[in-house]
Amino acid sequence: MPSKQLVFSAESVTCGQSDKLCDLIVDTILDRVLAEDRFARVDLQAMAAPGMVLVAGELTTNTYIDITGTTREVLAGCGYNNPENPFNARSVAVLHILQEQSTEVALAVDKRGAGNQGVVIGYATNEAQAAGLDSNLMPVPIHLAHQLTKRLCDIRMQGKIAGLHSDGQVHVTFLYENNVPVRLLNATVSAQHSPTVKETEFREAVMHHVLKPALKGLGKIDTKKAELLVNHSGPFTSGGPNADIGVSGRTMVMDLYGMAVPSGGMTLCGKDPTKTDRAATYMARHVAKCVVAAKLADRCEVRLAYLFGREKPVSVQLNTFGTGKLESDKALADAIMKVFDLTTPGIVEHLNLRRVKYAPICCFGHLGHEGSPWEDTAPAAALLTAAKGKKGGRK
Repeated sequence: MPSKQLVFSAESVTCGQSDKLCDLIVDTILDRVLAEDRFARVDLQAMAAPGMVLVAGELTTNTYIDITGTTREVLAGCGYNNPENPFNARSVAVLHILQEQSTEVALAVDKRGAGNQGVVIGYATNEAQAAGLDSNLMPVPIHLAHQLTKRLCDIRMQGKIAGLHSDGQVHVTFLYENNVPVRLLNATVSAQHSPTVKETEFREAVMHHVLKPALKGLGKIDTKKAELLVNHSGPFTSGGPNADIGVSGRTMVMDLYGMAVPSGGMTLCGKDPTKTDRAATYMARHVAKCVVAAKLADRCEVRLAYLFGREKPVSVQLNTFGTGKLESDKALADAIMKVFDLTTPGIVEHLNLRRVKYAPICCFGHLGHEGSPWEDTAPAAALLTAAKGKKGGRK
């Protein structure tokens, strides 16, 4: 029988890319609010444009946070500290338009209801193991894409490439056979740089310090014929909010799983844990990862749907893509319901979300970071026990 071939791509951006910069601003503000007031209600958005940053949204708290100062710190930390740059931490105007959470929403959350409505999707896969590498049960394309952008940021902060600036983007494409990545087809790095650098030398430096070292960790995946590109369309001297308006919440697909599974469409950054967007997205990943860690499936997609003000999800759907070890995915879903509390308050308590620092996981994907509570697979043992109570097995 011929093998089934598919092509999957993924992309990632550096912390200095316009949209991700806005994500980092609102999550840093969120962290500082929750550090002083764990029960604060926060739902913030940010926009970055030439010469200005706007922070807007709902904020109900008993503490005071210097939003202007925090924003400037984030900009400086991401490399926007050159006074010759029109968009820099010292001279940029920081505006904020804030109001308290509405009484109707607050009352629903106080009654243990979901802070908003929507559908979230969680996913885990052991595809990397078959390819001879460890991706923490994340899809390989998004895993490599984030590795490349993180390396690009680290190299900039270490000063190893002269003229490397803050904005950067990565795109990778893999060939899959029978649901396993077997060949890297393309890896592209677009890195902002000073107008004074020599383009050929700059490309060679990025290739040497960023691209080639990351490819060495791809295990059995064939990289010999991969197309490797750096700034393939020409110079990249104008970047960040000077070139592209940034808005928080626009990097949702790369924040999750890339093209591996659909996105629920709900944004994460700037939101406290009572918001289903954030809490349920992390829980869906947690559940899916425990399923795969318990060897109850090779791949697992979890879909949770919530209504505003309702405590429990109105829908829990599971898809193991034919790799499940029980007689049906419904049987596995029943076991999940026995082990995990999927109410919003239950999720917040189980994952201890009021204690999480969100800014450190804002960049390079919200998922797959070791140490995040939703990456813990300790409940896999209890899930396996519950699943054993189900009769039969998949034939």
